[in-house]
Amino acid sequence: MEQNEPDRLTPAQVAAMRRSFRNGRASLTRRSLLRASAGGALAVGGLGALSACGIPAAGKTQGGTLAEDHSAKEKVVGFSNWPEYIDVDDSGKHHPTLEAFGKRTGITVKYTEDINDNNEFFGKIKPQLAAGQDTGRDLIVLTDWLAGRLIRLGWVQKLDASNLPHAFANLSGQFRSPDWDPGRAYSYPWQGISTVIAFNKKALDGVEVKSISDLLDNPKLKGRVGFLSEMRDSIGMTLLDMGKDPAKFTDDDFDAVIARLQKAVDKGQIRRFTGNDYTSDLTKGDLAACVAWGGDIVQLQADSPDVDYIIPDSGYMTSTDNMLIPNKARHKANAERLIDFYYELDQAAALAAYVNYVSPVDGVKPYLEKIDKDAANNPLILPDKAMAAKSHAFRSLTQKEETAYEEKFAKLTGA
Repeated sequence: MEQNEPDRLTPAQVAAMRRSFRNGRASLTRRSLLRASAGGALAVGGLGALSACGIPAAGKTQGGTLAEDHSAKEKVVGFSNWPEYIDVDDSGKHHPTLEAFGKRTGITVKYTEDINDNNEFFGKIKPQLAAGQDTGRDLIVLTDWLAGRLIRLGWVQKLDASNLPHAFANLSGQFRSPDWDPGRAYSYPWQGISTVIAFNKKALDGVEVKSISDLLDNPKLKGRVGFLSEMRDSIGMTLLDMGKDPAKFTDDDFDAVIARLQKAVDKGQIRRFTGNDYTSDLTKGDLAACVAWGGDIVQLQADSPDVDYIIPDSGYMTSTDNMLIPNKARHKANAERLIDFYYELDQAAALAAYVNYVSPVDGVKPYLEKIDKDAANNPLILPDKAMAAKSHAFRSLTQKEETAYEEKFAKLTGA
């Protein structure tokens, strides 16, 4: 088959996808960290076959493809999201914010939790987007690197700012202009994700941990350190520790990080590279310290008083899961109304109180205080200005870079 498709998955990326699904963020859903995942199975063979076929791209230029908008006549919006990444009532059957949106607007939200992994979902919707067809979805939530890829391919629609007054006014400055979507012309964050250093105070037994260097170099922590199996998080945190900017690093900088981490692997300092499954090791004390996701730590602290975290002086990594409207979506205006709805302060507070990730909405604190004072004062959910100033994003990668970097990282982690 003709190999003329841009951004098709390479063997290294398929390996990274398998690694992510096995023990990365995909292995456990956002709210099911302490119980078995209910996510669906990944048809790796099917995705591999798809990537090998070389489906022609619909277009490479930014701007997306408009479709006839049926929003005025069809009061519906199809919304695809990750499992358990939205507020749920005590019965587990209703989403209060979605129902409030429907009651106010008369628009029914067809909500589907069918995104278990970025690459898996990309494989699912790519044939339709590449062929210029409707995916059957009006709104999707993807992590920043994949959101940037879809924008680059011209497979998502430019947003109408006139339909997004709350989003435009209330978006946190920390997330306003990523390099993959300057000015947020095509996307708005659903939630933010902070990468920090977590530790078990009892397991440390007085050992001080303040930096990535402490994790990598302190012999008292040998065999009790964890790093994440997500490349951008582990590499990014180490770049910062080495005085490099994750938004501007070079190939040589990346190789220097790989060499430093490899040294720690070889001497047994790093116990393993993990996904969300580090949470069990951390609470038990098998891991004394690790690179971790802030949303996990918020939830772990509720039941594990020995678990705590620090933000290194060198800074921390941040990323976002983002709402986008695919090409040919039938209900663009309805989708934009839903995006804007979640930037109203009371709705943003309701969402943040449940999911415990970083709210991308400025001004939400007094509203969140009415629901959960502890959450409102937790910088892992609402970063203060000092913390936000220490956040860094991993720069966009070219296809060539992504292939090379994933191969090197896979070799490091043994994936």
